[in-house]
Amino acid sequence: MTWVKCLSSTTTRHNKEDVLLVAGDVAETYNKFVFTMSLLKNRFRHVFFVPGNHDLWCRWETDHSLGSLEKLDRLLDACRELGVETNPADIDGLGIIPLYSWYHESFDREEDVTGIRIPSLEMACKDFHACKWPADLSNRDTSLSLYFDVMNEKNKDAIKEIQRTCSQIITFSHFVPRQELCPEKRMLFYPNLPKIIGSDSLEVRVRSIHGAEGSASACHVFGHTHFCWDAVLDGIRFDNCIVSSIDDIQMGCDWLTLPCRYVQAPLAYPRERKRRMNGGENWLPFCIYSDGRFADQLSPCYWSDYYAANPRTPHNTQLAPWVARFYKQI
Repeated sequence: MTWVKCLSSTTTRHNKEDVLLVAGDVAETYNKFVFTMSLLKNRFRHVFFVPGNHDLWCRWETDHSLGSLEKLDRLLDACRELGVETNPADIDGLGIIPLYSWYHESFDREEDVTGIRIPSLEMACKDFHACKWPADLSNRDTSLSLYFDVMNEKNKDAIKEIQRTCSQIITFSHFVPRQELCPEKRMLFYPNLPKIIGSDSLEVRVRSIHGAEGSASACHVFGHTHFCWDAVLDGIRFDNCIVSSIDDIQMGCDWLTLPCRYVQAPLAYPRERKRRMNGGENWLPFCIYSDGRFADQLSPCYWSDYYAANPRTPHNTQLAPWVARFYKQI
């Protein structure tokens, strides 16, 4: 909150002419969400938002009957009242497309770390207790990820219009579209993190939007993991894709091999900023696009810089030294 209130004095840009993309995890309570977004809306010409998992926690809400889907509706209603945008829009010729998403456990396709006692997902991830879902929706299967992906279908016509009229498009989501955008399990203090971060249908959605005319300027912004990341990756083929809601995409099309830039510039927790994030928060918000062109790569950017110089070796499950000291072999 201190950072948000100081925005106008810590940035040299003219905020009132700028567009801010808020990739979720604003606040755990409805009242703090509304207050925060109202402050941001007063500081920027346009504010776009997609919900994160923390936004849909219900444990601190005064209305104990409130479920996460009902809270989502309230947050989106609040955004409409504040003038915060949650749908695709053409801003001075730049297409901006928010994408709704949720994670599923099968997103993780890399080899598990064994021989240590890793806390269960339910113990490590508060979503399992702080969110309240209908009985037919679950964190453990693909039902939630598909439910949120289908929410994007209502914007199909608006997306097609942006594809037709805008030469530059930025998509953004809270969750992670590809596992390569997270460090390998042996590097993580919680090695099972990839099971609760991303969505296959989100990546297919991203690729369908940036399309067969993809170029080096195709850009997707994401959040959730608190790792600074800025990398260009080629498309991938899904051998066992879970997507069932996009009827006009055939898996294995040529656009799956085209490059796309993936960026995460997280505010994260205060204790994380100086420890692993470009020396502090004065570089935030990160400017991704200005004067008709995409900005240069975010730098330094520890993990994506590491993978730019080192191959990913997910078959290697030997814990990194800084992780190994926290676990005992069993």
